[in-house]
Amino acid sequence: MTLDELASDVRDRFPTISEAADRLYERKFGPPVYTYSWFEALADGVNAEMTCGTDPKSHDALIAYLENALHSSDEVFKCLDVAFVENLFWQVPVRKAEPYWQRLPAKMKALYEGFHHRTPLD
Repeated sequence: MTLDELASDVRDRFPTISEAADRLYERKFGPPVYTYSWFEALADGVNAEMTCGTDPKSHDALIAYLENALHSSDEVFKCLDVAFVENLFWQVPVRKAEPYWQRLPAKMKALYEGFHHRTPLD
């Protein structure tokens, strides 16, 4: 799977959070859409929902889908590692991050901790 195929598939499968990511992307980067940065905006969208107290179960399918995609290609792995996982939990209060962190798959936790050298709860 290519990165563009993954982004297209995420948009099809998860339209609500994808629309939020599109709005965040437009505000932050403007056109044209660069897929790598779009996954950063997707993380920003999830972060906004964390901060608002959205039930973490609402993103279980997205997170599971992205975790599975980590194994599809080196390009996808690198993007999800750097653009998505590393940006998760950015400026999210610990008490809001905790239920999401508890549900995050071990592989994504390891990527996050490998970059940040801590959890978002520290």
